[in-house]
Amino acid sequence: MQALKQISPELAVTGQILPDDVTDLAGRGFTMIVCDRPDGEDPGQPDFATVAAAAARAGLEARHIPITSPAAADAATVGAFAKALAEAKGPVLAYCRTGNRCAVLWALGLAGSKPADEIIGAAAAAGCDLSSLRPRLI
Repeated sequence: MQALKQISPELAVTGQILPDDVTDLAGRGFTMIVCDRPDGEDPGQPDFATVAAAAARAGLEARHIPITSPAAADAATVGAFAKALAEAKGPVLAYCRTGNRCAVLWALGLAGSKPADEIIGAAAAAGCDLSSLRPRLI
């Protein structure tokens, strides 16, 4: 598993996880896993159902909110991601190929409720460059 990037107290993002990673994530206190990758995006990538089954065995909720690129983050997808965060019973781990799409969904969910510089700064502190989103965050 790639390094976790702590975007906010309630959200960390990372690249692809494997079913074997889920027990470790539960041990770190995560209560929900959100997959933002479409199934079959890369050869050898575990499908969401496999990760979700591992999550269920570890007592974690799992949600699938796939997007193909940051540009594909429409209102419905952003809303689904924000809803998942709001309904989580504790910290959430979201993953995609690199964690960037997850950070984009988080940021767009905050647009209008927090200053763009604050959102971009929080993401940058975690290692995610979302400066190109500024026009969508204002």
